[in-house]
Amino acid sequence: MVCFSVAKSPPELVAPSEPTPGGTLPLSFMDRNPALRVLICSAFVYREGGKEAATAIREALSKALVPYYPVAGRITDTAEDGEPEIACTGDGAWFVEATANCSLADVSYLQQPLENVAKEDLLPFPPPKVDEKDLILLLQVTKFKCGGFVIGLRSSHAVFDGVGQGEFLKAVGELARGLPQPSVAPVWGRDAFHNPPKFPRGPLPAFTPFNFEISVLDLTSDFINQVKNQYLKETGQRCSSFDVVSAKVWQCRTRVVGLTSPDDRVHLGFAVNTRHLLQDVLPAEGGYYGNCVYNMAVSAAGDVVACAPLVEVVGMIREAKRRVPSEFSKWMTDGAAVANALPLGCGTMTVLDWSRVGFFEVDYGWGQPMHGAPLVDTNFIAWCILLKPLPPNQGLRLLMRCVEKQHLAYFSSQMMSSALSRAN
Repeated sequence: MVCFSVAKSPPELVAPSEPTPGGTLPLSFMDRNPALRVLICSAFVYREGGKEAATAIREALSKALVPYYPVAGRITDTAEDGEPEIACTGDGAWFVEATANCSLADVSYLQQPLENVAKEDLLPFPPPKVDEKDLILLLQVTKFKCGGFVIGLRSSHAVFDGVGQGEFLKAVGELARGLPQPSVAPVWGRDAFHNPPKFPRGPLPAFTPFNFEISVLDLTSDFINQVKNQYLKETGQRCSSFDVVSAKVWQCRTRVVGLTSPDDRVHLGFAVNTRHLLQDVLPAEGGYYGNCVYNMAVSAAGDVVACAPLVEVVGMIREAKRRVPSEFSKWMTDGAAVANALPLGCGTMTVLDWSRVGFFEVDYGWGQPMHGAPLVDTNFIAWCILLKPLPPNQGLRLLMRCVEKQHLAYFSSQMMSSALSRAN
C-alpha cells in the first residue's frame, strides 16, 4: 500500500496574457442564488502528458483568460443594490503545480471513493490570507511518476454552471493544443436576463447531516437500452439514459430505506439545462457560460415508487420534464423564489448529470481524461451523480451518497438485480 503524498509549489496567480477590460459586470439573477456562492471541487485523471502538462496548461490558462476575462476578476458585494457582481480586476486565477510520489496505478487511478488519498492533496488552495468566497477559479496540475497527471479544480458556481465550466475547460484545452483561439467565443451576457425581485439575503440555513456512505456502480448500456426499448414499446415515446438511471436509483433507494407505505412521500430533484428555453436571451452561436439551470422535482407516495414497474417511474420523470417550459417561464417572470424547493429529509434525493456537460471531452494535448468526478462532501441530502465509466466500458458510472452503511449491501443487490454491476 502506497503512502500517497504530493509536493506542491507555492500558489501563483496566472493573469491574462494580454490586457483585458476593467470595470464591473453584473451577475444574472440565476447566478445570484446564495446557494451558488460556493467553489465546486472536481478532479480529472489523464494517462499521459505529466512532464509537460503543467507548463502547457498554465500558458493556455493565461491565454484563455483574455476572452474569458471576467474569470480573472473577483466576486464583489459592493454593487449599489447590494447584489454580488464581478470586478474585472485582471488579477488572474490561482495555479498550483504538484508532484505525486507514485504512479496512478498505485492509487487505483484515483477512482471514487478515494482511498488513502486526501482530496486536499489534489486540489488547489490560495495563500492563507486570501478570501476564498471572492475567487472564481483555482487549478492544480498534479504530475505522477507514470507520466499521467490530474487536473484539480475549484470553480465558482456563481459564475459557471456545468455546461459553462465544460466550455471554459475545452477552451483551455484548445489553446494548449495550439489553436489560436477557442472554437466557441465566450459571451458574458448576464445583463440580458430579466431581473426579478432579489433572492432572500442572509446566511443559508443550517442542515443536520446524514450518515450516507459513498458508493460507485456502473450501469451497462445493455440495461439502459433495454429499459428505453420497453418504454418505447409501452408508451410509443422515447426516454433518455438520464430518465432510466434516475428512475432506477430512486426506486431502489425508496425500497432500501423503507419508505414504502402509502403515507410516505418520496421526492426526486434534478437540474435541467434551460439554454434551449432562453433563445430570446442567449446568443444563437452559443458561448454563454453562466447559470442556466432550473431545479425540477417529482414527488409521489412511497409505495407507488417502490412497487410500480420501472417504466412507470420513468414516466413520472418524463412528465416532470414536460412541465419544465411552462414552469420555468413562470419562474423567470414572477420572481426569484427557489424553484421547486425540496424538503431536506430522508425521503428526498437529487440526481445530477455530469456525463454530458463537456468535462470528459477536454483534451490538453494528450487525449481525453480516462475519468473524472466531483469531490463532494455534502451529506445533508441523498444524491447521485452520473459520470462516464472508465474506458472501454460503455454506459454510465453512478457516484452516489444515498444510503447508510448498513443498507449498502441491500442497495447494491437491488441495483445489480437489473444488469447493474459494481464499478471495477
